[in-house]
Amino acid sequence: MVAQPRSDLYVNLPALKKLDAMLNSILDLFSEPEFYYVDRGIVVAGDDVIEEYPVPSSFRRPPIRQEGKWWLPFPKVPPNGLSEELTKRLQQCRECTSQILKAAMAINSSVLSEMEIPDAYFENLPKSGKACLGRIMYHYITAKHFSPDYLLDYLDVSSEYATLEIANRIEAATHFWSEKYLNRYLGRARDRRSSWGGKVKGFVGETQKRKLLAKRAEILIHNLRLRFPGLPQTALDVNKIQYNKDVGYAIIESYSRVMESLAFNIMARIDDLLYVDDATKQRATAESVSPCVQGKFSSRPSKQKSISSSHVSFQHSSSSSMPTAGSSGEVIRIPNGRKHHSLKKSNLRDSLDQTLEKLTF
Repeated sequence: MVAQPRSDLYVNLPALKKLDAMLNSILDLFSEPEFYYVDRGIVVAGDDVIEEYPVPSSFRRPPIRQEGKWWLPFPKVPPNGLSEELTKRLQQCRECTSQILKAAMAINSSVLSEMEIPDAYFENLPKSGKACLGRIMYHYITAKHFSPDYLLDYLDVSSEYATLEIANRIEAATHFWSEKYLNRYLGRARDRRSSWGGKVKGFVGETQKRKLLAKRAEILIHNLRLRFPGLPQTALDVNKIQYNKDVGYAIIESYSRVMESLAFNIMARIDDLLYVDDATKQRATAESVSPCVQGKFSSRPSKQKSISSSHVSFQHSSSSSMPTAGSSGEVIRIPNGRKHHSLKKSNLRDSLDQTLEKLTF
């Protein structure tokens, strides 16, 4: 008799080791000399220069799990930003880390789904589906026409805490209406009662209704997880981990959870670094363009002055080159106050009119 490894351990452990090695290679990128990190709010003194690095008010909104983590370091880049080569490498590492995160989450979800639901979770469930869901969600799930997307649009999912609370309620209702809960707990209570033949039909109808509501709750929690793939572990997951007695499941679940957390934090650090680099480059570009713009505006008056002087010289040359008109000629005024006498010849009058149009317009 030859001992064989379990199929889940044989498949998942090598995959997790490979993901671990890839994340470690990505971490080596953060030893680049082009950027460094400083503590937020710490005063750094050196070379007669004192700088303070508070949390910038214009910094982008951090991820949900990063809010309030003031102890995280702040990245600093050169005045002109990171090099193009390093920026491309960071973007490639972010894409790779995103794929690693998805793989670790898939392994963790698969293991949690295979774990047995502990009795302690069933014992702590509310005594009705309405108590599990609340009045609003219970009304929509038990309605004749059910739309999970419409219900999720209506619910308050503005924060991670509110979304996690909704997920806990839906999962509780799913398992309250499940056949396992019905057979294990409600069945015992019915066995103690007197079995009347008239109640069989009502019991069958109630079972079908429970199956329908459980199916709707499963669809709702599935759509909720699709909308929020980074949702933390629910109360059911915590109970499974706490009361789990399978060592193989414990190894895979804990290993995949560590890889998931590490990949998430690496992505957050890369996002912060790329954001600071982009803001630094934009500021450097704006500072280099502003002197040119100021010089351009300062040179405009001299240009206008030269243009006006050329107009004047042109008017003098035009008037001096024209023959003198008689006293009966018309007087034409132009905007700068100078006078030109009209000529009696039509071709010269036309040329003068064209010249005046150019000067005035």
